[in-house]
Amino acid sequence: MINPAPDWEARMAALWDAFDDHTPEDFLGKVEALTGELPPGDAVAEYELASAHDALDHEAEAADHYRRAFAAGLSGPRRRQAVIQYASTLRNLGRADESVALLTAEREAGSDELDDAVTAFLALALTDVGREREAAGLALGALSRHLPQYNRSLSAYAKALAQDGPGLRP
Repeated sequence: MINPAPDWEARMAALWDAFDDHTPEDFLGKVEALTGELPPGDAVAEYELASAHDALDHEAEAADHYRRAFAAGLSGPRRRQAVIQYASTLRNLGRADESVALLTAEREAGSDELDDAVTAFLALALTDVGREREAAGLALGALSRHLPQYNRSLSAYAKALAQDGPGLRP
């Protein structure tokens, strides 16, 4: 991103915070105006446009902007958010196999506070490709880290499901 106005990020965040206060057309127009302050083809602008189209259920348009954001070198926290969102968009477009591939690669690419989001969206995509047991195992494994007790037991059950094994007792 090439030096937008100093308050650009804050204005974009405020617009997203007020999403429900706008009509879809008004919201998209405001996002387009803000992203228009960035150079044409800017990765962050493309990401924000993708996110706006996604939020308004314009999946095909969102997918185009996500691809352009990646091609323009989107990096940092927005890159991982874009992977999650793009994979969800692919799933909504009936391309769950691509979503599974993208999110599987993302799970192996690194670790941060979005790990469980990656896993949750992967579980959704897995259900769409007929891998429900694996999906349940992944989702329960992610959940097991957040429980006040039973973590070890649930984690073991989750691993058995994710490996598509029988209902093993840990």
